[in-house]
Amino acid sequence: MLEQKDLHTLAQWVKESSRIVFFGGAGVSTESGLPDFRSEDGLYRQKFAYPPEVMLSRSFFDRNPEAFFEFYREKLAAPKAEPNQAHQVLAQWEQEGKLSAVITQNIDGLHQAAGSSRVLELHGSIHRNWCMRCHKEWPLSAVLKSTGVPQCDCGGIIKPEVVLYEEPLDQRVLRQAVQSLEQADLLIVGGTSLAVYPAAGLVEYYGGRRVVLINRSATPLDSRADLCFREKIGEVLGSVQAILQERT
Repeated sequence: MLEQKDLHTLAQWVKESSRIVFFGGAGVSTESGLPDFRSEDGLYRQKFAYPPEVMLSRSFFDRNPEAFFEFYREKLAAPKAEPNQAHQVLAQWEQEGKLSAVITQNIDGLHQAAGSSRVLELHGSIHRNWCMRCHKEWPLSAVLKSTGVPQCDCGGIIKPEVVLYEEPLDQRVLRQAVQSLEQADLLIVGGTSLAVYPAAGLVEYYGGRRVVLINRSATPLDSRADLCFREKIGEVLGSVQAILQERT
């Protein structure tokens, strides 16, 4: 059950802030029907021919691309998913000049679909795809409509611009994320277990006073959080936005 006192406190902090950074993971998109990874119903608890963390590695992609794309199309690429209340509230806060950046581990593009423009995608996006041979760019539809391994006109493999295990994060995106966190006056962390590094380590760059955690399960950041919610992110942010609108 949502604690009204905590919701009002968060609403006041949002009102007082002008450089909010939201750091999110797969739990942000579960309310849009997308699976997360580590919850009881997450992908890592399901049975596949290979463990998901293996299929999402670069070595597996190179060794068995057909199995990779079968899993990718079925479980990760979700073109029909729609932004939920969490995405919408964050986009609204950006438009109001309160939120300076969304740092996301998600690859679904739902923050942008909701209207956010300051989105730093640590793990890439399903919406950007490139030929590994000639570097021609392809839309998501080219991957989804293909069978087996999607191929470019030149015969090269079309690879989604998503960061697989064993691949480095984009250094430009990392620098922007660090800068945003260093300048933030409120950090809201949501929908992430903070178990995937180096992404999870970025929160250490936040030097502000207020940390808010919204996650259904415990995280390493719990002891440092000034407010901790165990409810759905959309419900929490939606309730906070409703309080803010009542005050105007």
